[in-house]
Amino acid sequence: MSDDLQKALAGVRTDIDRIDGELLKLLNERARCAQRVGEIKVAHGEAGHIYRPEREAQVLRRLQEANPGPLPSENITFFFREVMSACLSLEEPLGIAFLGPLGTFSESAATKHFGHAARLSPQSSIDDVFREVESGHAQYAVVPVENSTEGAVGRTMDLLLGTQLKICGEVVVRIHQNLLSNETNLSAISKVYSHAQSLAQCHEWLNRMLPGAQRISVGSNAQAAQMASEEAGVAAIAGEAAAARYKLPRLAENIEDEPNNTTRFLVLGKHDAGQSGRDKTSLIMSAPNRTGALHELLLPLSSAGVSMCRLESRPARNALWEYVFYVDIEGHREEPAIKAALIELASRSAYLKTLGSYPVAVY
Repeated sequence: MSDDLQKALAGVRTDIDRIDGELLKLLNERARCAQRVGEIKVAHGEAGHIYRPEREAQVLRRLQEANPGPLPSENITFFFREVMSACLSLEEPLGIAFLGPLGTFSESAATKHFGHAARLSPQSSIDDVFREVESGHAQYAVVPVENSTEGAVGRTMDLLLGTQLKICGEVVVRIHQNLLSNETNLSAISKVYSHAQSLAQCHEWLNRMLPGAQRISVGSNAQAAQMASEEAGVAAIAGEAAAARYKLPRLAENIEDEPNNTTRFLVLGKHDAGQSGRDKTSLIMSAPNRTGALHELLLPLSSAGVSMCRLESRPARNALWEYVFYVDIEGHREEPAIKAALIELASRSAYLKTLGSYPVAVY
């Protein structure tokens, strides 16, 4: 290395060291402010509400809008989520229940939203995830609700009907599926383990590249990775988190059939969120069993100029051939137009439940 190059690098590295020192000072200053927020909440009897989804969303959106680069907004969001996670943990680490085991896309969604300072609590079923928060053993749940290629997650939707928990946030995770194995050649693979949805998401790739391999559905991608790490001639379809946890090489990457395969997760707690400026409201409703009833039921939304961004139907559990409808609308339930529309909806519907208002996912 030439002397000129060493001098040029030394000058830049001196600047980096100085900036790192300033960042360290500012991060601790921010942490002290967060502690002060906690003290103020305790003084005003709000000690149990340390996490404010709407405030976090507002901060992240403001930072994205102010970001001059060269760091992309996605990296800025990741960094500041981790800063906020660490600051919240100074008051109390948040307990987050999700569908386990560790290494699943649900874990990725939980850490994406709450950061690595949160206390993760993997559960064996979606039912257990709901119960963990309902019982107070965890403060929040992260559950999958829909996939862009495989559609709605029925068990989550059924449990939303009966729970007292509220939706207070959403997380969108881009799903990259990988073929993981200790084998070094596709020809050595005789079995492929994965969750049923992941097998379906990679159906065409498997037909082309591993037509003779047996496909075996298991409880989760992480379980599949664990099994593949222990057996010869076996591969698992799973994400990057499972590959890292079980130290499995990626024999093939991004094998999902749809390049934009994405899963949306809901964040559930015992409260919903205040207005953030860009929100959704989720509802469950049912209409009388007569012609045109659904159109009549949804009329208050269109009359108020409220945009509907999702409509799903599920069989009602208390009557044959009866259905309930899951509806997402743009805006917060406290906005005047939506508040008026919900009052009108309640008078028209046989059943109406507001699942919560929450900030639109910040990427």
